[in-house]
Amino acid sequence: MYGNYYYGIDWTYIVLVLPALILSIVAQIRVKSVYKTMSARLNTTGLTGAAAAKAVLAHYGITNVQVERVNGQLTDHFDPRSNVIRLSEGVYDSYSVAAVGIAAHEAGHAAQYAEGYAPIKLRNSIVPVANVSSWIGIPLAFLGYFLSIEPLIYIGLALYSVIMLFHLLTLPVELNASRRALNVIQTDRLLRQDAEYRDARQVLTAAAMTYVASLATSLMSLLRLIIIFTGRGNRRR
Repeated sequence: MYGNYYYGIDWTYIVLVLPALILSIVAQIRVKSVYKTMSARLNTTGLTGAAAAKAVLAHYGITNVQVERVNGQLTDHFDPRSNVIRLSEGVYDSYSVAAVGIAAHEAGHAAQYAEGYAPIKLRNSIVPVANVSSWIGIPLAFLGYFLSIEPLIYIGLALYSVIMLFHLLTLPVELNASRRALNVIQTDRLLRQDAEYRDARQVLTAAAMTYVASLATSLMSLLRLIIIFTGRGNRRR
């Protein structure tokens, strides 16, 4: 045993990061599997994904957001800069319960912006720092380590921690958008059958797990870096 290594194996990676990465892979496989299954189940209201998004916007009294089609699969998103909900080809014109759930979720994001939802404003405020941190955080920490400049190590780790903070703030934003979507689906009867509602909720729950996995991965990666750069066993002799 030497520092973080045991017979040449980095135990911090095996114990901390690898389980989180496996969780991320499982979450991605799960969301694609659920989406495929629920995309084959048509709703009984005759509502397309585009119509569902517009119904949620109407529920919140939002009139300045457009709904457009975008290429790709699971590329659905709300663009606050242009006030446009972009729905993928498999969602925009689809009558599936998956399409209704996903489209309603994106409209939920539009509602967050319209209401000035605090977590999404806070998350967006750190996006520029997070983008910079992803490029220079770790290099700064390594530079400080090899030059034996501790303040530089801590600055690098602090910058990298912003990425974890971004994922931490993203989770409640996504969960809230799904909650808004499911509330409107239920109260406005966008899906009339209970089974359809449960199917839509299953799609959104599977999607939420990908954000949980991203948070876990970023948190464990940060913890590993802290151990590597500040652990006594790793300090240069």
